Parts: sequence; structure tokens; C-alpha cells
Amino acid sequence: MLYRFKSKNMGDIIMLESNGRHVLEIIGKEPAPQGIILPEDMPAAIAALQTAIALEESGVKEEAGGAVPGSAIDLRQRAQPFIEMLHMNHAANEAVI
Repeated sequence: MLYRFKSKNMGDIIMLESNGRHVLEIIGKEPAPQGIILPEDMPAAIAALQTAIALEESGVKEEAGGAVPGSAIDLRQRAQPFIEMLHMNHAANEAVI
């Protein structure tokens, strides 16, 4: 399964299930087939992702939610396009679906 994040201001972001689920868990969203991230929730989501990235890079992976098992790509690389999407949509007051 894939997670597809859509917005009006940016192309779709597609993540493998394990990566998408991990990102959603970090921002406090329940992984589900459909969902929405409202503009007012985006600053907290961005902060949560940045905190998890900082923790992972400092070696505190357990507190950061840990790396996705078997993944050679770190959280910063996986989450950066999503963080950019959140920034763009927050500025435009648009939801991410």
C-alpha cells in the first residue's frame, strides 16, 4: 500500500506504507485510508517532524519514533518534501489530504 499526500499548491507526495505511517504517527495522526491535515494543525505537525528528525540525528531513535526497520534513508530525507508541503499549504491556508 502507498500513502499519497495531495494539495492544491504542490504535486502529490507518495510514500511507501511504512514511511507514510511513520510520518503520520509522528504528527499525531491516525494512519487511515483517507484523512486531512488542516492549516491550523500544520505548525504543530512541522514542529513534531523537526523534533523527530533532530532526535534521530542525535542518536535518540527510540524517542524520535525510531527509524523505519530496514530503511537506509533517514527521516530527514523522507520527511523534507512533506514538511515543504505543509509550509506551502499553511501559508496558502489550504488543507493537505
